[in-house]
Amino acid sequence: MERSGGQGAEGYRVRVMSRAELDLAVEWARLEGWNPGLHDAGAFHAVDPAGFLVGLLDGQPVASLSVVRYPGNFGFLGFYIVRPEARGRGYGWTLWQAGLRHLEGCTVGLDGVVAQQENYRKSGFALSHRNIRFGGSLPEDGAGGARLVDARTVPFDRLAALDAALFPAPRPGFLANWIALPGATALAAVGTGDGDGDVTGFGVIRPCHDGWKIGPLYAADQTVARDLVLALGRTAGAKGGVGPVFLDVPEPNAAGVRLAEELGLSPQFETARMYLGPAPAAGLGRVFGITSFELG
Repeated sequence: MERSGGQGAEGYRVRVMSRAELDLAVEWARLEGWNPGLHDAGAFHAVDPAGFLVGLLDGQPVASLSVVRYPGNFGFLGFYIVRPEARGRGYGWTLWQAGLRHLEGCTVGLDGVVAQQENYRKSGFALSHRNIRFGGSLPEDGAGGARLVDARTVPFDRLAALDAALFPAPRPGFLANWIALPGATALAAVGTGDGDGDVTGFGVIRPCHDGWKIGPLYAADQTVARDLVLALGRTAGAKGGVGPVFLDVPEPNAAGVRLAEELGLSPQFETARMYLGPAPAAGLGRVFGITSFELG
């Protein structure tokens, strides 16, 4: 994909990112304070290599956008960044329009900063709910009764089925990469200790530029979610992890908000989850932490 710039933006063009340019976009996200995972880019790029766009001014990257297309006509928009020195010149809008063309015919989700909510609304996006990022140090004690196993020992189709039930589109390829990220730990709560029972919870913790993030975090109830959070936090500590732990909780899951508060985590910032097109059926009662603000 390649598009010429508009609004007098001579020398500006949009094209699909290279894999190396996605690393640059992740660095820009770090500079924006979004705290991406250290190894997110590889798992992200594999989902839809054509779904990451870069805006180039005289050949130099100045803007980024992800418009990942999932099966089932669902897409997710993220990494919408224009470098500070290039803002206010129409480059972001040109990139935005190219991205929405890539997702034509899809319901599109995004997690936008609240200050930009009105701008997204002008493009047809409607507010679904808020997500709240909680962060801080986890308590070291409080082992619960859930039977937790390495999620990679659970039949993969069970993990994929749980993810497909709680995310708007199937994404088995992404999930397989996500649970195998360097430095990450994935745990599942199962009905029996050997991993053969029903999966009642699932969570992944991964190293980030600042501390660690847990996401996704799926659980049948707050008790299972709590056991997963504490166990995942302990594995990070066992790997020499330093810094805070972050969890992005959909606000409609009142039990998730309550859990974060009871664990001593404090709100860091929030995003507006918005959709262009019919909003997916909500199953947020079991979503105690979303996977990422970039891919949903």
